[in-house]
Amino acid sequence: MPMFARNDRRESPGSEDVITAEAARTLDGLFRMRVHRSPDRPAYRNFDKATGEWRDSSWREMAAEVARWQSALRAEDLPEGARVALALRNCREWVIFEQAALGLGLVVVPLYTDDRPDNVAYILRDAAVALLLVGEGSLWRRLASSVAPLDCLKRIVVLDCGRGLGPGGPLDERLRCAAEWLPESGPALPPERRGDPDELATIVYTSGTTGRPKGVMLSHGNILSTAHNALASYDLFVDDVLLSFLPLSHSFERTVGYYLPMMSGSTVAHARSIQQLAEDLQQIRPTALIAVPRIFERIHCRVQEQLAKKSPIARGLFRAAVAVGWRRFEVDQGRRRPGPLLLLWPLLERLVAHPIRTRLGGRARLIVSGGAALPVGVSHTFIGLGMPIVQGYGLTETSPVVSGNPVDDNRPASVGVPLRNVEVRIGEQDELQVRGPGVMLGYWNNHAATAQVIDHDGWLHTGDQARIEGRHIYITGRIKDILVLSNGEKVSPGDIETAITSDPLFEQAMVVGEGQPYLAALLVLNPNLWIDVARELQLDAFDHASLESERLNRYLIGRIRDLMHDFPGYAKVRRVHVSLEPWNVDNGLLTPTLKVRRAQVVDRFRMEIAALYG
Repeated sequence: MPMFARNDRRESPGSEDVITAEAARTLDGLFRMRVHRSPDRPAYRNFDKATGEWRDSSWREMAAEVARWQSALRAEDLPEGARVALALRNCREWVIFEQAALGLGLVVVPLYTDDRPDNVAYILRDAAVALLLVGEGSLWRRLASSVAPLDCLKRIVVLDCGRGLGPGGPLDERLRCAAEWLPESGPALPPERRGDPDELATIVYTSGTTGRPKGVMLSHGNILSTAHNALASYDLFVDDVLLSFLPLSHSFERTVGYYLPMMSGSTVAHARSIQQLAEDLQQIRPTALIAVPRIFERIHCRVQEQLAKKSPIARGLFRAAVAVGWRRFEVDQGRRRPGPLLLLWPLLERLVAHPIRTRLGGRARLIVSGGAALPVGVSHTFIGLGMPIVQGYGLTETSPVVSGNPVDDNRPASVGVPLRNVEVRIGEQDELQVRGPGVMLGYWNNHAATAQVIDHDGWLHTGDQARIEGRHIYITGRIKDILVLSNGEKVSPGDIETAITSDPLFEQAMVVGEGQPYLAALLVLNPNLWIDVARELQLDAFDHASLESERLNRYLIGRIRDLMHDFPGYAKVRRVHVSLEPWNVDNGLLTPTLKVRRAQVVDRFRMEIAALYG
């Protein structure tokens, strides 16, 4: 088994219109080159609430807006290297503001619009942010009490004031509505800047599953190299359309769903909201999709819920479509030989696969999943239905992509092969280590933390356990998340949690058991499916006491046992605590990137966990 892998492929990206990292030099340089090369092509597509229609903005129009915003920023007299932050939902103004700031040598700090106000205040204070752009007045009113006391903030701009900004107290003099802050017009193009690829472009604060988030410092060259190397693995063309719905504050969406399309000249449509995603998919009909596993898990659960209400014949057809489609995929990958079973595909494709693919617009030729592990069962189902999903891997600290599955050598259980010019190796405790042009400059104002993850040879220690087979990387666990039972057995809770949540009944799950004789789990049930289960067990679904019923406990343990039939005996879950209240960002149990804050969950349910081992 190889312990080291490097991808030195030199083939050029598929599109002749690609702008290389070397030619662009900086992120604002990339924007200028794209405007020069494709001035009248559609750059962004956004929904116009006034007309009720989608509207395209050309690169030429974007350049004029960037120049206008840059004039307003220049008037604030901020020195090069000053930090500016934005809390916006995905829209063309996100791009405009960032490009205007980068073109002045400013450093951009992206914020999640649904992050807790105290966390936002911490980030603004830690980065000494001088100017903040907020999406709407309602968001500012939510943030104001936490952010108002910050002395570092010299200007707060609200893009859509709506019904007004409300009481601002002493901050009133710093508040501006964008409409009054921006000049009426500006130059057609922002002035050219000859920046350095190695200069700091952005500080991206990690999710902070334990303790306060750390600011990851990424240079222009970090992000450009990762986007360009990704294009060497995945073809993207000028006539491609991407639907952007992951927050642009997420480094995965920013690099792959924003800068990579800018390099290739593709069009990006900004989704209205997650609630309207299904409708947006139908209207935009994207040719490429970038998403995190949770999106696919939700679609998979919805399909399973609908199947449960259909006839045995319909369920049988669905299973047959997935099985035959998977066999067809394996044949296309060169891993199996064709057989007579494939003759059923045209019928199954028409009856089952095509209608489901249509829900994603029906045109997607590339679907990339990243940001977390995609359950094998979910990818198996979607690939079997003819959806070209490839899984990748990365960290914010690697700008953020390390690897991805090639379309013609897609192994769904793996996270793919390293990008071009990226080295990976397996270190102590089977830790995956990474070295390459995308590795961060370090953590903002935290030299000690930087030294802990980047060694003197430039290898970034990911904290993830992995193995390498051939060129493919397989993530096997997380060093810090390993549970050690009282009998000395070591268990990776993530694998078990993935198995449990593959059942639509279980919305969320966290396995506990450090130092204990057996494993237990905290579960959040799907409230709609809970009603059916309660009826089956003759329990009152609306009586909280039913969730503590021994009858329910036995039922759930049995259901989990079936899901974990491939796990060793010591890894079985023996007890469960059940709840209907979801873990989310607002109650502090999820990060803005929807990762579980394990320490906070343990603290919140300390008494319940103790009872599981009582």
